Amino acid sequence: MKKFSRIIAFILIVAVLFVGMGLTYKNVVKNVNLGLDLQGGFEVLYQVKPLDGDKKIDEKALQSTARTLENRVNVLGVSEPHIQVEDPDRIRVQLAGVKDPDEARKILSSQANLTIRDANDKVKLTGKDIVQGSAKQEFKQGTNEPAVTFKLKDRAKFKKVTEEISKKQENMMVVWLDYKKGDSYHKELEKTEDKRKYISAASVDQPINSDSVEISGGFHGQQGVERAKQIAELLNAGSLPVDLKEIYSNSVGAQFGQDALDKTMFASAIGVAIIYLFMVGFYRLPGLVAIISLTVYIYLTLIAFNFISGVLTLPGLAALVLGVGMAVDANIIMYERIKDELRIGRTLKQAYSKANKSSFLTIFDSNLTTVIAAGVLFFFGESSVKGFATMLLLGILMIFVTAVFLSRGLLSLLVSSNYFKKKFWLYGVSKKNRHDINEGVNVHDLKTSYEKWNFVKLAKPLIGFSILILIVGIVILSIFKLNLGIDFSAGTRVDIDSDTKLSQPKVERTMKDMGLTPDQVQINGSENKQATVQFKKDLSKNEVVELNKKVNNEYGHKPTVNTVSPMIGQELAKNAMKALIYAAIGIIIYVSLRFEWRMGLSSVLALLHDVFMIVALFSLLRLEVDITFIAAVLTIVGYSINDTIVTFDRVRENLHKIKVITKPEQIDDIVNRSIRQTMTRSVNTVLTVIVVVVAILIFGASSLFNFALALLIGLVSGVFSSVFIAVPLWGIMKKRQLKKADNGKLTVYKEKKSNDEKILV
Repeated sequence: MKKFSRIIAFILIVAVLFVGMGLTYKNVVKNVNLGLDLQGGFEVLYQVKPLDGDKKIDEKALQSTARTLENRVNVLGVSEPHIQVEDPDRIRVQLAGVKDPDEARKILSSQANLTIRDANDKVKLTGKDIVQGSAKQEFKQGTNEPAVTFKLKDRAKFKKVTEEISKKQENMMVVWLDYKKGDSYHKELEKTEDKRKYISAASVDQPINSDSVEISGGFHGQQGVERAKQIAELLNAGSLPVDLKEIYSNSVGAQFGQDALDKTMFASAIGVAIIYLFMVGFYRLPGLVAIISLTVYIYLTLIAFNFISGVLTLPGLAALVLGVGMAVDANIIMYERIKDELRIGRTLKQAYSKANKSSFLTIFDSNLTTVIAAGVLFFFGESSVKGFATMLLLGILMIFVTAVFLSRGLLSLLVSSNYFKKKFWLYGVSKKNRHDINEGVNVHDLKTSYEKWNFVKLAKPLIGFSILILIVGIVILSIFKLNLGIDFSAGTRVDIDSDTKLSQPKVERTMKDMGLTPDQVQINGSENKQATVQFKKDLSKNEVVELNKKVNNEYGHKPTVNTVSPMIGQELAKNAMKALIYAAIGIIIYVSLRFEWRMGLSSVLALLHDVFMIVALFSLLRLEVDITFIAAVLTIVGYSINDTIVTFDRVRENLHKIKVITKPEQIDDIVNRSIRQTMTRSVNTVLTVIVVVVAILIFGASSLFNFALALLIGLVSGVFSSVFIAVPLWGIMKKRQLKKADNGKLTVYKEKKSNDEKILV
């Protein structure tokens, strides 16, 4: 009996979902916190050192410094700064959307240690003598000149100081902010007024009996007003109790950020659109349900990301789109199971029920391995990499909410309505491919398009070929080494965006005009309007400031400047190796517990093969290896194992069916049948993800090119290793186990517990 109410319920649920998303999506998108690489801004990592060399930095000093920095950020007018204390002695400051990175750097690192000195640079008063919070930006009466005023704690002390200065031949009272050893009033006097380090110098003819001090004379025009205001706010924010050493910095021009966002959004839209078309074309009605759940997936992931106040970076955006591919995988596993059950002659309801149960654990296992990789990435990653891991973890959570529960709920309504119970073509199954249920055909007996393929036979030469490639790869690595980016080798990277066509000689000339010799200049982007310049040394703060001014004047846009100290480069390289090792260990433990140790070992060996393929090709092609490359590698570690897990899940089912193994040929048969039965799913899944990656590769931001290429190499290699390395390698180890088994038999024991069957392999 047809149940029209189920169709009504389906339509109402879909309508409510899409109306709700349509009414709120603008606010959701608006509330997304964009990272530095998407809106421009400034990031700096400070190593905190004591002003007194004998003292040590404790947590109290770090927290106090962080609060002072937070107060100073208010001077910059940044709406949502991110200041994070990092063990043991570091503070990371991220200022997305800040318009002037050079000014931000100057204000943040300023000691704000006010001193009043005489003409011989002897200290007379310090910031400790100032009444806290008393500094103001005002205008002088009569002249209306900008000035800074503040109050002193001790009127008598100020009178005594001014009396001493007034009696000297050079009766100058010099006000300094951040006086450093070697600075001199007389040296600064020789410079032009706008380049002098001291704030002001005024002659004192007689003692001043007042607790108010006025600094004026060095502020001119609107810029002078802003400068006076900043000094007043810095004084109120307080002086830093420590010395800050800049060990990492990254400034991104607003134009770069906007272009990167636009390009990646465009690429993502193309990739997702192609996936949608594929799902409808290949899986028909379930494919339509998948589109609905995938759209909700994107929406809910963004809501969850906003809820935890996440910061969306370029790699994070790529992770969101990559998650669409993973959500597709969850749907494909389910839909392929439905097709198999329909082919053996089950009714639509029976097929749905069986597929629902059998696919859940497969989806759970395959996604949990990705969680392990993403978790490791989150723990060891920094900045944009951590953002990538966060988005990937949220994406996996939402896969279970949408691709598993929502998708299945909606499909259940359509199935139970009985309107489509005889229309098997809507599920991608033709009548001629259906068996009669009375024939007793099992799912595992179904013929596939790959029956002529003997994967065991093919695996032997291909494993040999892989070993040869690995040897060649080792030789390539030993000769060419890796082309390490500044993230690992230390140095400075400058990305230039121009309104006109660029050339290598032109960019090199610009750098040489500033006395800088670049180690590498690369012209890229559409119409050659972008350039990447690399220095093996980390440029000083002053050099970065001058570079920003020069590039902005010549090319019309402020550049993106990324500086990494040798210390940070070494740490990132060390953490990257740790992340890879821990991810591999985590996966092998989980797979061993869920399946068996032979499957865990062969899975990890296949993964290491994939990782090495990426590394070797990047070495051969001389492509830059940066921190996003590590993110790509770890994503492949978590993602490519999906294929392996799904196939091993089918291996476990086939072992359950055979019960006792007496011949090596039986193991070969299990390997071949398992690969054949899951091959369509493996191909379809990887194709949908590759579509997204290729779209990002072609149309996405240039900064994501190497990231996307690493993913592409890993995905292709992942399918190869799952089919021709992981499962056949397990088969080889299983044959050895059979050879050593008592009586030449290998038994699959079956235990019953709470009516559930548990297979021990």
